[in-house]
Amino acid sequence: MSNENLKKIESIFKKHQDTIQKLTSLIPKINEVASLIKKTVHSGGKVLIFGNGGSASDSQHIAAEIVGRFVKERKGLPAIALTTDTSIITAVANDYGYEHIFSRQIEALCLKNDVVIGISTSGNSKNVIKGLEQANTLGAITIGLTGGDGGLIKKISTYAIVVDSNETARIQEAHILIGHTLCELIDEGQ
Repeated sequence: MSNENLKKIESIFKKHQDTIQKLTSLIPKINEVASLIKKTVHSGGKVLIFGNGGSASDSQHIAAEIVGRFVKERKGLPAIALTTDTSIITAVANDYGYEHIFSRQIEALCLKNDVVIGISTSGNSKNVIKGLEQANTLGAITIGLTGGDGGLIKKISTYAIVVDSNETARIQEAHILIGHTLCELIDEGQ
């Protein structure tokens, strides 16, 4: 392996470490969000999660950890990733437009006592914004998981968890750490 590759790897690792270190300022907010999620699932509510691309994968991953288990053996908890039903997604995209793929599902599935998590590295994904706006209209608690300056999602979410980075890969790495942290804290309350 060339020295250039070694330096590139070191640079990537350093940027990752710097981004993760900055998350310490978000600890109180992450703790508050975990408490809200625990309260929601204990009172009969559910967690609805969505995003695009890598964020879609993250939403599925986090929902799976909540429904299955994370670390501790416990009963399944209610969480749904809105990114998995291709028939709904393609029908809504075809009939109403891609920007409505999440808002339509929120309209159908979300209740006032639910938590809705929208994931967007930029904070400006139109379909995530519309999903969160629909959840706000229904009175649900909305959580925006973003990066950069938080975009519009920071402004419309009940709670915005904004990763201090402008690099998509570093933001996604931080998002999954935050998701895992939430899952572990949710497990603690079971």
